[in-house]
Amino acid sequence: MATHIQDYRSPKVTIIGAGNVGGTLAHRIVENGLADVVLYDIVLGKPQGLALDLMQTQAIVNHDRQIIGTNNYSDTQNSDIIVLTAGLPRKEGMSRNDLLRINASIVKDAISQAIAQSTEAILIVVTNPLDVMTHYAWQVSGLPTHRVMGMAGILDAARFQTFIGMELGISSADIRATVLGGHGDTMLPLPRFSTVNGIPITELLSQDAITKLVNRTCNGGAEIVKLMQTSAYFAPSASAYMMVESILCDRQRVVPVAAHLMGEYGLTDIFMGVPVQLGKRGIEKVIELQLTSDELAALHASAKSIQENIKLLP
Repeated sequence: MATHIQDYRSPKVTIIGAGNVGGTLAHRIVENGLADVVLYDIVLGKPQGLALDLMQTQAIVNHDRQIIGTNNYSDTQNSDIIVLTAGLPRKEGMSRNDLLRINASIVKDAISQAIAQSTEAILIVVTNPLDVMTHYAWQVSGLPTHRVMGMAGILDAARFQTFIGMELGISSADIRATVLGGHGDTMLPLPRFSTVNGIPITELLSQDAITKLVNRTCNGGAEIVKLMQTSAYFAPSASAYMMVESILCDRQRVVPVAAHLMGEYGLTDIFMGVPVQLGKRGIEKVIELQLTSDELAALHASAKSIQENIKLLP
Protein backbone atom coordinates (compact mmCIF):
# COMPACT_ATOMS: atom_id res chain seq x y z
CA MET A 1 0.00 0.00 0.00
CA ALA A 2 1.34 3.39 -0.96
CA THR A 3 2.13 5.74 1.89
CA HIS A 4 1.23 9.39 1.45
CA ILE A 5 3.14 11.99 3.39
CA GLN A 6 0.91 14.94 4.24
CA ASP A 7 2.10 18.20 2.74
CA TYR A 8 3.77 20.39 5.34
CA ARG A 9 3.82 24.17 5.13
CA SER A 10 6.26 26.05 7.30
CA PRO A 11 4.76 28.84 9.41
CA LYS A 12 5.04 32.16 7.60
CA VAL A 13 5.53 35.55 9.20
CA THR A 14 5.39 38.79 7.24
CA ILE A 15 7.21 41.79 8.68
CA ILE A 16 6.17 45.11 7.19
CA GLY A 17 9.04 47.54 7.55
CA ALA A 18 12.73 46.62 7.09
CA GLY A 19 14.04 49.12 9.59
CA ASN A 20 15.89 48.36 12.81
CA VAL A 21 12.97 46.65 14.56
CA GLY A 22 11.81 44.74 11.47
CA GLY A 23 15.29 43.57 10.50
CA THR A 24 16.19 42.51 14.04
CA LEU A 25 12.89 40.66 14.43
CA ALA A 26 13.48 38.81 11.15
CA HIS A 27 16.93 37.85 12.44
CA ARG A 28 15.48 36.44 15.68
CA ILE A 29 12.75 34.46 13.92
CA VAL A 30 14.89 32.72 11.31
CA GLU A 31 17.94 32.01 13.49
CA ASN A 32 15.69 30.43 16.12
CA GLY A 33 14.07 28.31 13.39
CA LEU A 34 10.61 29.59 14.28
CA ALA A 35 9.17 30.40 10.83
CA ASP A 36 9.87 31.47 7.29
CA VAL A 37 9.89 35.25 6.93
CA VAL A 38 8.80 37.73 4.28
CA LEU A 39 10.38 41.15 4.86
CA TYR A 40 8.48 43.93 3.08
CA ASP A 41 9.51 47.55 2.61
CA ILE A 42 8.76 50.32 0.14
CA VAL A 43 12.47 51.11 -0.25
CA LEU A 44 13.80 49.30 -3.32
CA GLY A 45 16.60 46.88 -2.54
CA LYS A 46 16.62 47.28 1.24
CA PRO A 47 14.49 44.25 2.20
CA GLN A 48 16.13 42.17 -0.53
CA GLY A 49 19.57 43.02 0.81
CA LEU A 50 18.66 42.25 4.41
CA ALA A 51 17.07 38.96 3.37
CA LEU A 52 20.16 37.93 1.40
CA ASP A 53 22.41 38.81 4.32
CA LEU A 54 20.27 36.74 6.69
CA MET A 55 20.12 33.81 4.27
CA GLN A 56 23.91 33.77 4.20
CA THR A 57 23.95 33.06 7.95
CA GLN A 58 22.34 29.64 7.31
CA ALA A 59 25.62 27.79 6.88
CA ILE A 60 27.10 29.47 9.96
CA VAL A 61 24.33 29.07 12.54
CA ASN A 62 22.66 26.09 10.85
CA HIS A 63 19.10 27.34 10.48
CA ASP A 64 16.91 26.10 7.64
CA ARG A 65 14.32 28.85 7.49
CA GLN A 66 13.71 30.82 4.31
CA ILE A 67 13.59 34.60 4.19
CA ILE A 68 12.75 36.78 1.23
CA GLY A 69 12.78 40.53 0.86
CA THR A 70 10.21 42.22 -1.32
CA ASN A 71 8.52 45.45 -2.39
CA ASN A 72 5.40 43.57 -3.49
CA TYR A 73 2.57 42.61 -1.14
CA SER A 74 1.69 39.61 -3.31
CA ASP A 75 4.79 37.88 -1.89
CA THR A 76 3.24 38.04 1.58
CA GLN A 77 0.27 35.86 0.62
CA ASN A 78 -1.03 33.31 3.16
CA SER A 79 0.97 34.62 6.12
CA ASP A 80 0.10 33.24 9.55
CA ILE A 81 1.19 36.41 11.32
CA ILE A 82 1.71 39.95 10.07
CA VAL A 83 3.92 42.23 12.17
CA LEU A 84 3.64 45.93 11.35
CA THR A 85 6.82 47.83 12.23
CA ALA A 86 6.68 50.42 9.43
CA GLY A 87 6.35 54.06 10.34
CA LEU A 88 8.29 57.19 11.11
CA PRO A 89 10.64 56.57 14.07
CA ARG A 90 10.49 58.87 17.05
CA LYS A 91 13.25 61.47 17.35
CA GLU A 92 14.43 63.43 20.37
CA GLY A 93 11.85 65.97 21.49
CA MET A 94 9.09 64.17 19.59
CA SER A 95 6.30 62.50 21.54
CA ARG A 96 4.59 59.34 20.35
CA ASN A 97 1.50 61.44 19.70
CA ASP A 98 3.46 63.67 17.31
CA LEU A 99 3.72 60.64 15.09
CA LEU A 100 -0.01 59.98 14.94
CA ARG A 101 -1.12 61.66 11.74
CA ILE A 102 1.95 60.64 9.72
CA ASN A 103 1.93 57.02 10.79
CA ALA A 104 -1.84 56.64 10.45
CA SER A 105 -1.54 57.00 6.67
CA ILE A 106 1.24 54.40 6.62
CA VAL A 107 -0.84 51.98 8.72
CA LYS A 108 -3.91 52.38 6.52
CA ASP A 109 -2.05 51.59 3.30
CA ALA A 110 0.04 48.74 4.71
CA ILE A 111 -2.73 46.93 6.56
CA SER A 112 -5.32 47.14 3.80
CA GLN A 113 -2.87 45.62 1.29
CA ALA A 114 -1.36 43.01 3.60
CA ILE A 115 -4.65 41.69 4.98
CA ALA A 116 -6.02 41.40 1.44
CA GLN A 117 -3.24 38.82 0.85
CA SER A 118 -3.63 37.00 4.19
CA THR A 119 -7.22 37.18 5.40
CA GLU A 120 -6.68 34.60 8.16
CA ALA A 121 -3.56 36.20 9.63
CA ILE A 122 -3.05 37.43 13.18
CA LEU A 123 -1.89 41.06 13.30
CA ILE A 124 0.73 42.45 15.67
CA VAL A 125 1.26 46.22 15.60
CA VAL A 126 4.57 47.78 16.69
CA THR A 127 4.15 51.18 15.00
CA ASN A 128 3.81 54.17 17.36
CA PRO A 129 1.79 55.69 18.89
CA LEU A 130 1.17 52.04 19.67
CA ASP A 131 -2.29 51.87 21.23
CA VAL A 132 -3.87 54.30 18.76
CA MET A 133 -2.23 52.64 15.75
CA THR A 134 -3.43 49.23 16.96
CA HIS A 135 -6.99 50.55 17.19
CA TYR A 136 -6.70 52.03 13.69
CA ALA A 137 -5.18 48.85 12.25
CA TRP A 138 -8.12 46.88 13.67
CA GLN A 139 -10.58 49.28 12.02
CA VAL A 140 -8.79 49.14 8.67
CA SER A 141 -8.29 45.35 8.71
CA GLY A 142 -11.82 44.32 9.65
CA LEU A 143 -10.32 41.42 11.62
CA PRO A 144 -11.93 40.06 14.80
CA THR A 145 -10.44 41.66 17.91
CA HIS A 146 -8.76 38.47 19.18
CA ARG A 147 -6.54 38.52 16.06
CA VAL A 148 -5.34 42.12 16.50
CA MET A 149 -2.93 43.25 19.20
CA GLY A 150 -0.15 45.71 19.91
CA MET A 151 3.34 45.04 21.21
CA ALA A 152 3.69 47.26 24.24
CA GLY A 153 3.25 45.72 27.67
CA ILE A 154 5.98 43.10 27.23
CA LEU A 155 8.51 45.82 26.41
CA ASP A 156 7.36 48.13 29.22
CA ALA A 157 7.41 45.27 31.74
CA ALA A 158 10.89 44.24 30.55
CA ARG A 159 12.16 47.77 31.16
CA PHE A 160 10.64 47.82 34.66
CA GLN A 161 12.06 44.36 35.31
CA THR A 162 15.52 45.46 34.16
CA PHE A 163 15.53 48.57 36.35
CA ILE A 164 14.40 46.55 39.38
CA GLY A 165 17.24 44.08 38.81
CA MET A 166 19.77 46.88 38.44
CA GLU A 167 18.55 48.54 41.65
CA LEU A 168 18.65 45.32 43.68
CA GLY A 169 21.77 43.92 42.03
CA ILE A 170 20.06 40.62 41.19
CA SER A 171 19.30 38.59 38.08
CA SER A 172 16.31 39.80 36.10
CA ALA A 173 15.51 36.11 35.53
CA ASP A 174 14.04 36.05 39.04
CA ILE A 175 11.91 39.16 38.50
CA ARG A 176 8.39 39.43 37.09
CA ALA A 177 7.13 42.95 36.47
CA THR A 178 3.63 44.09 35.54
CA VAL A 179 2.80 47.22 33.55
CA LEU A 180 -0.68 48.17 32.32
CA GLY A 181 -2.09 51.05 30.29
CA GLY A 182 -0.96 52.96 27.25
CA HIS A 183 2.50 52.63 25.74
CA GLY A 184 3.74 56.06 26.71
CA ASP A 185 4.08 58.50 29.57
CA THR A 186 0.72 57.46 31.06
CA MET A 187 1.60 53.77 31.42
CA LEU A 188 0.97 52.17 34.80
CA PRO A 189 3.78 50.08 36.32
CA LEU A 190 2.29 48.09 39.21
CA PRO A 191 4.72 47.49 42.11
CA ARG A 192 2.12 45.32 43.95
CA PHE A 193 2.14 42.86 41.05
CA SER A 194 5.92 43.04 40.45
CA THR A 195 7.88 40.38 42.29
CA VAL A 196 11.29 38.80 42.93
CA ASN A 197 10.70 35.05 43.17
CA GLY A 198 7.20 35.76 44.43
CA ILE A 199 8.22 38.52 46.87
CA PRO A 200 6.57 41.87 46.00
CA ILE A 201 9.13 44.58 45.39
CA THR A 202 7.23 46.71 47.92
CA GLU A 203 8.87 44.49 50.58
CA LEU A 204 12.35 44.87 49.11
CA LEU A 205 12.59 48.52 48.08
CA SER A 206 11.71 51.85 49.67
CA GLN A 207 8.84 53.87 48.27
CA ASP A 208 11.28 56.52 47.02
CA ALA A 209 13.30 53.90 45.16
CA ILE A 210 10.15 52.39 43.62
CA THR A 211 8.92 55.81 42.52
CA LYS A 212 12.22 56.47 40.73
CA LEU A 213 12.04 53.07 38.99
CA VAL A 214 8.43 53.69 37.95
CA ASN A 215 9.32 57.11 36.51
CA ARG A 216 12.30 55.70 34.63
CA THR A 217 10.11 52.94 33.19
CA CYS A 218 7.49 55.43 32.00
CA ASN A 219 10.24 57.37 30.20
CA GLY A 220 12.25 54.32 29.15
CA GLY A 221 11.76 54.84 25.43
CA ALA A 222 12.54 58.56 25.57
CA GLU A 223 15.75 57.85 27.52
CA ILE A 224 17.03 55.62 24.72
CA VAL A 225 15.97 58.10 22.02
CA LYS A 226 17.93 60.83 23.80
CA LEU A 227 21.03 58.65 23.98
CA MET A 228 20.92 57.07 20.48
CA GLN A 229 19.01 59.77 18.59
CA THR A 230 16.66 57.04 17.38
CA SER A 231 14.14 54.57 18.80
CA ALA A 232 15.08 51.36 20.59
CA TYR A 233 15.00 48.15 18.59
CA PHE A 234 16.70 45.23 20.38
CA ALA A 235 14.18 45.02 23.24
CA PRO A 236 11.16 45.87 21.03
CA SER A 237 12.08 43.13 18.55
CA ALA A 238 12.59 40.65 21.39
CA SER A 239 9.13 41.57 22.73
CA ALA A 240 7.53 41.04 19.32
CA TYR A 241 9.38 37.73 18.99
CA MET A 242 7.92 36.51 22.29
CA MET A 243 4.42 37.24 20.95
CA VAL A 244 5.06 35.53 17.62
CA GLU A 245 6.48 32.46 19.35
CA SER A 246 3.58 32.18 21.81
CA ILE A 247 1.10 32.28 18.93
CA LEU A 248 2.87 29.93 16.49
CA CYS A 249 3.80 27.41 19.20
CA ASP A 250 0.47 27.78 21.04
CA ARG A 251 2.42 28.49 24.21
CA GLN A 252 -0.53 30.09 26.02
CA ARG A 253 1.82 32.62 27.62
CA VAL A 254 0.31 35.15 30.01
CA VAL A 255 1.80 38.43 28.82
CA PRO A 256 0.73 42.08 28.63
CA VAL A 257 -0.23 43.30 25.16
CA ALA A 258 -2.39 46.09 23.75
CA ALA A 259 -5.70 44.26 23.58
CA HIS A 260 -9.28 45.27 22.81
CA LEU A 261 -11.35 45.79 25.95
CA MET A 262 -15.11 45.38 26.11
CA GLY A 263 -15.96 46.07 29.73
CA GLU A 264 -12.81 44.76 31.40
CA TYR A 265 -11.38 47.27 33.89
CA GLY A 266 -14.50 49.37 33.27
CA LEU A 267 -13.28 50.28 29.76
CA THR A 268 -15.03 49.72 26.44
CA ASP A 269 -13.92 49.72 22.79
CA ILE A 270 -10.29 50.63 23.37
CA PHE A 271 -6.95 48.92 22.80
CA MET A 272 -4.50 49.22 25.68
CA GLY A 273 -1.97 47.22 27.64
CA VAL A 274 -3.44 44.45 29.82
CA PRO A 275 -2.42 40.86 30.63
CA VAL A 276 -3.74 38.29 28.18
CA GLN A 277 -3.41 34.59 27.44
CA LEU A 278 -1.71 34.32 24.06
CA GLY A 279 -2.07 31.21 21.90
CA LYS A 280 -2.70 29.96 18.38
CA ARG A 281 -5.99 31.88 18.02
CA GLY A 282 -4.29 35.08 19.12
CA ILE A 283 -5.72 36.57 22.30
CA GLU A 284 -7.40 33.62 23.97
CA LYS A 285 -8.44 35.53 27.07
CA VAL A 286 -8.11 38.98 28.63
CA ILE A 287 -7.07 38.71 32.27
CA GLU A 288 -8.57 41.25 34.66
CA LEU A 289 -6.50 42.10 37.73
CA GLN A 290 -8.17 43.35 40.90
CA LEU A 291 -6.90 46.93 41.09
CA THR A 292 -7.14 49.41 43.94
CA SER A 293 -9.20 52.55 43.39
CA ASP A 294 -6.03 54.60 42.81
CA GLU A 295 -4.63 52.08 40.32
CA LEU A 296 -7.93 51.92 38.46
CA ALA A 297 -8.13 55.74 38.33
CA ALA A 298 -4.60 55.88 36.86
CA LEU A 299 -5.53 53.23 34.28
CA HIS A 300 -8.62 55.21 33.26
CA ALA A 301 -6.49 58.37 32.95
CA SER A 302 -4.21 56.47 30.57
CA ALA A 303 -7.25 55.27 28.62
CA LYS A 304 -8.58 58.84 28.36
CA SER A 305 -5.33 59.95 26.73
CA ILE A 306 -5.62 57.14 24.17
CA GLN A 307 -9.28 57.91 23.48
CA GLU A 308 -8.50 61.57 22.86
CA ASN A 309 -5.93 60.60 20.25
CA ILE A 310 -8.24 58.07 18.60
CA LYS A 311 -10.51 61.05 17.85
CA LEU A 312 -7.67 62.53 15.78
CA LEU A 313 -7.57 59.56 13.42
CA PRO A 314 -8.73 60.18 9.83
